[in-house]
Amino acid sequence: MAALTAAAVAAVGFLAYQASANVPDDLGARPKASSSAPAPGGSARPKPKKNPLAVPAASGTGPRVVYALGDRRVWLVDAQNKSTRTFKVMPSAVSALPGTYRVTSRSGRVTGSDGVPIEHVVRFASNDDVAIGFSAAQDGSMESPDPTLKAGGVRMSRADGDAVWTFATVGAKVVVVP
Repeated sequence: MAALTAAAVAAVGFLAYQASANVPDDLGARPKASSSAPAPGGSARPKPKKNPLAVPAASGTGPRVVYALGDRRVWLVDAQNKSTRTFKVMPSAVSALPGTYRVTSRSGRVTGSDGVPIEHVVRFASNDDVAIGFSAAQDGSMESPDPTLKAGGVRMSRADGDAVWTFATVGAKVVVVP
């Protein structure tokens, strides 16, 4: 057993020596400046990554609901332009076009155009004769909608629906961004 251990240690030592003997001379050297490097005194720091939860810059000012179509996300923004809440949503087949809207009507509890009982409906736009609004399914579901159904609901969790209901009264600003 001792002979096997000694042979193994010798083999590892030999392999380590070979590896160190074959290391290129410039492996530990600092990289040379390339032609694309910033000028002396310039900033070599990478640009900070955009915070994916930050309120979209092109969404206006003041208190508003911001709905980003591509991100499927909503922000509730206060008078100081700070997000008080943000959350994911599940849009239906028909969406509002980018632009600024006002909440036009609200309903406490109704049946959605997809037959699902919903609550805290906050309507703010229409597109192709379909009303567009935020709502929460009473059973809390946020399933993908039937793409063949001509509906304009933007579904969210019940807790998020409660927050939108409290925040977005009739006349409140809603900004839809791409």
